[in-house]
Amino acid sequence: MSEVVSLLEAYDTDLFGSKAVGLGQALRDGLPVPPGVALAGAVVDAVASRDEQAIARVAEAALPLGTPLAVRSSAVDEDGAQASFAGQHLTLLNVTGPEELTSAVSEIWWSANSDSAITYRQRVGLFTRPSVGVVVQLLVDPDTAGVMFTQNPITGADELVIEASWGLGEAVVAGRVIPDHYRVQRDGAVLDRIPGRKDVAFRSLPEGGTFEEAVPSERVEVLCLGDEQLQQLSELADRCQSVYGAARDIEWAIADGTLYLLQCRAVTRAGP
Repeated sequence: MSEVVSLLEAYDTDLFGSKAVGLGQALRDGLPVPPGVALAGAVVDAVASRDEQAIARVAEAALPLGTPLAVRSSAVDEDGAQASFAGQHLTLLNVTGPEELTSAVSEIWWSANSDSAITYRQRVGLFTRPSVGVVVQLLVDPDTAGVMFTQNPITGADELVIEASWGLGEAVVAGRVIPDHYRVQRDGAVLDRIPGRKDVAFRSLPEGGTFEEAVPSERVEVLCLGDEQLQQLSELADRCQSVYGAARDIEWAIADGTLYLLQCRAVTRAGP
């Protein structure tokens, strides 16, 4: 079996990690996932070691995707119900060329082997060296993005909880804004629409990487999702649960009116 495959061909969690395999399953089930490739842990190890053959294989596989790219970790034991590794393993956005891709894959390998990541692993009962797969995807340029839980993470209620902001979803994930907050019933009825304070938006730079753009004052507290978008997200939540199961933590983006699924993992259960 090849260790560099399209996401559609990523079946083996032991090789590619749960994130890559989960996104591959979503694509096979017709969910709106941006195209990408999956790199097995051994290939990521080789790229981090500056093996020229591995670097060339990765660059060749990513070439048909075009640019810009999003490069995300997909460690074998990442994104489970017991341990999400959220905030431990890097995601690098707006990667624009082969050299930048090599650097991004290497940085993700180092983030998974950092002192903080190893300490986190030990705290959740994982004592083996991580096998660090990587997902490389075409980066969408969203108008709005955020996270969605298919079960209320605070109360456990059977309802959607959605947080949204302008631009790339990193503003929400990294806690750089107070996002808009929505609660939606299973029948689509909206229970809450609470405007946040979205004074910055993460945007892509032409030369690669991202920057924080100041949001015009008149848009800072304007809700960034309307009824149509909330309905689309509700339908995506139902489809994700039919593929992955209940209690999902979803990252999503809306670009040019199209909703994309960026990640879907189990809601991490709190420890004792």
